Amino acid sequence: MIRPYRSMLFVPGQRPSWVEKALRAGPDAVILDLEDAVAESAKAEARDAVVESLRTHAGTSGTAFWGRPNDLHSEHVGFDVEALVRPGLTGLVLPKLDGRDDVIRYDALVTHAEHRNGVEIGSTAFLASLETAPGMAHCEEIASASPRMTALVGATARDADTARSLGYRFSLEGHETLYLRSRILLASRAAGHAFAVCGMWQDIADLDGLRSFAQAQRDLGYDGQMLIHPNHVAPVHEIYGPDAAEIEFYRGMVAAFEEAAAGGAASVDYRGQHIDAAHAKTARAIVASASRD
Repeated sequence: MIRPYRSMLFVPGQRPSWVEKALRAGPDAVILDLEDAVAESAKAEARDAVVESLRTHAGTSGTAFWGRPNDLHSEHVGFDVEALVRPGLTGLVLPKLDGRDDVIRYDALVTHAEHRNGVEIGSTAFLASLETAPGMAHCEEIASASPRMTALVGATARDADTARSLGYRFSLEGHETLYLRSRILLASRAAGHAFAVCGMWQDIADLDGLRSFAQAQRDLGYDGQMLIHPNHVAPVHEIYGPDAAEIEFYRGMVAAFEEAAAGGAASVDYRGQHIDAAHAKTARAIVASASRD
């Protein structure tokens, strides 16, 4: 099972030397991008480069490798899928989905590429990037459109595809996208996905803004986010990673409840809070998650 990612760092597909730089930053996942980060004239070059990047780097570290092909309306999408779907790739970030049928079309393309490239059938995961008004309106059906679907991303960045599609003006507070981010997160959790990630912070130099943005997403319930620069990895890991004081609090909660349960009690007063089995279950999950980091 895929574990939650705190960071998924985009690398332009035609820049194989940037993959090494990305890996040195230590992201949980790298996304080899054949879509927006690659000029039309460089698409074929980028496909050749991602094949080499996967051959050279996939499986050499704890970083997972994902790929982003061009969208279904592009003449490049079939070639992109064949280039990306090969041993070492965890999954595909599917761009600009409008509904369930788009996922099914990608599924067919990926199954063909798995056959062609000697990849176990059904092993390539999907992450749905919701960047259009129809896609967000149909997020629930997209979330369950294929057994491959592993996560949704609420792509609500500034001035990008979603902002153009919906017409909102970005703010750090995020009031204009709170409904969207909440609905996407709920759809992902309801579908039983492994994780949910939010969109990018695009101001490369503003690390304080990045931390504030990431904290708001974590408080809402997201597990991590997509990134566009290696310098963003460490601050994001600080926010989405386990906080020592928080882990100590929940370890204490588990111990207090288990002691009470051993004495026949169904609840306990822990640091002034009423704690029962539901709270202890949540606490165990938080502690277990921290132990994996």
